[in-house]
Amino acid sequence: MKFFPLILANLFRKKLRTILTIGSFAVAMLLFGLLAVIHGAFTGGVDVAGVDRLMVVNKTSIIQPLPISYRDQILRIPGVKAVTFDVWFGGIYQDPKNFFPSFAIDPVNQREVFPEQAVTDAEWNAFVADREGAIVGSKTAKRFGWKVGDRVPLKAPIYDLAPWEFNIRGIYDSPRAGVDLSQFWLHYKYLDERRAFEKGDIGWYTVKLNSADDSVRVEKAIDDMFANSPFETKTETLQAAAAGWVKQAGNIEFLILAIGGVVFFTLLLVTGNTMAIAVRERIGELAVLKAIGYSDRFVLFFVLAESLFISLVGGAFGLGLAKLLTLAGDPTGGLLQSFILPGSAILLGLTAAFGVGVLAGIIPAVSAMRLRVVDALRGI
Repeated sequence: MKFFPLILANLFRKKLRTILTIGSFAVAMLLFGLLAVIHGAFTGGVDVAGVDRLMVVNKTSIIQPLPISYRDQILRIPGVKAVTFDVWFGGIYQDPKNFFPSFAIDPVNQREVFPEQAVTDAEWNAFVADREGAIVGSKTAKRFGWKVGDRVPLKAPIYDLAPWEFNIRGIYDSPRAGVDLSQFWLHYKYLDERRAFEKGDIGWYTVKLNSADDSVRVEKAIDDMFANSPFETKTETLQAAAAGWVKQAGNIEFLILAIGGVVFFTLLLVTGNTMAIAVRERIGELAVLKAIGYSDRFVLFFVLAESLFISLVGGAFGLGLAKLLTLAGDPTGGLLQSFILPGSAILLGLTAAFGVGVLAGIIPAVSAMRLRVVDALRGI
């Protein structure tokens, strides 16, 4: 640390050049952080879904219904612990832009199949007792300022244009990161008695297994049971289904890796060029350091330290700015399931900045280490 003032003095003798190089790192790390946030928003639910739950949909398409009578038949398959179902409602609050996922659910088995979506017993019991009751995720409740006891009108263009009114009986949350907190749940029976079509049908089933080891066997048993019926099924783990939905939006991971690779390669060139110029400008000074007794290894690490200072300061500033932007909340108004920059992404970004700093500085540092004092002083 005693050489830190000397490193700063060397870096900031060309203040504009150093500031611009640090700024390049900051912008790149800001971009990296925002891409990591978007990646997490698209894929966060995949890990939460797990492999001990199965999703059963119509083999033709998820938008095609299934009979509610399948529930009891699925429940009799060995290895099945619980079965619940959902129907897409598609509610809109006041304005079409105020969209959030809304489902008609089975209130009897919902909590057993999805224990990570936590709601108090008192609120759940109030919901069960009220045909027009609703449970809403904490994210959506905060977005619209809803609280327990509010009466909320929603439009459901799928069914009719007349308002559907609901009493907010509970707000669910979760101690687990990545859980979708934007959903709105209503009673299936309330939906079924008001809609004019597909009465007695549901959208899809979610099956809770006794063990994840039973998943392959139960998947096959469900699909075989309803093979050649008017409503054939397609069954897969909830994790596989969530991953499939992410892929429909495009290969997000490939895009992030491609953009990140281009950005870091550009940084490598910019920083390497900056350090090469800095070393050429200080050949005489480096020769003097060697002449008064400093070793070649010291000169090597001295130049590398300057490169690492630029990369780590710029990287930390950019990642810090990305973190601050996420603290302001989801800018899409709830379209993204989550909008957080995890600590693992910050650590990965700093590691990448460190690596770029080493790679960018190693060639100028080796050149400085191999510098012959006589040759350098001859050119002064």
